[in-house]
Amino acid sequence: MEDLKLTNETEVINAKKTALVVIDLQNGIVNRELSPHTSVEIIQNASRLVNAFTEKGAFVVLVRVSTIDGKDMLKPSVDLKATPMQFSEGWDSYIPEITNSKAHTITKRQWGAFYGTDLDLQLRRRGIDTIALCGVSTGIGVDTTAREAFQQGYNQIFIEDAMTAGTKEEHDYVCKYIFPKIGKIRTSEQVILSLR
Repeated sequence: MEDLKLTNETEVINAKKTALVVIDLQNGIVNRELSPHTSVEIIQNASRLVNAFTEKGAFVVLVRVSTIDGKDMLKPSVDLKATPMQFSEGWDSYIPEITNSKAHTITKRQWGAFYGTDLDLQLRRRGIDTIALCGVSTGIGVDTTAREAFQQGYNQIFIEDAMTAGTKEEHDYVCKYIFPKIGKIRTSEQVILSLR
């Protein structure tokens, strides 16, 4: 991102107090046209993050969106309809590159990972006060989860090169105008090097 200034300050990320939360890296979502980072790039970076957090004994949460029968999904009246989901076999399965037997998995029925799930409960029971967010889509699942986390008092780290959106403009807007007001923006490399 040309006009986003990623901070180079040296910091320590406490693995005991920080959870990695990976949003919607599942078959039916990463196979779409994404920008500014490609599916290959975010999958590679997310995989490195999952491995690093797991090695440090940190809590890793994999979040996916799914439906039982389509009736449990939101259907408000809107001006701009989202691209319809293709519910083919395995569309809601986590991609193999991030599958981790030690990760806590969450299934959501809406954009954000907190509402209607046990995410807050699991974080608080472990004494976690910071979440590192990545995934798809920057302006939908990641952004909604981030706003929910902000309202519940969590510190946040947004891993810019491990998230992407349907358009570069959507991704850039959220990273430039929203995320810096509710957390810190870092690269996957910065996060991995800072994790203790």
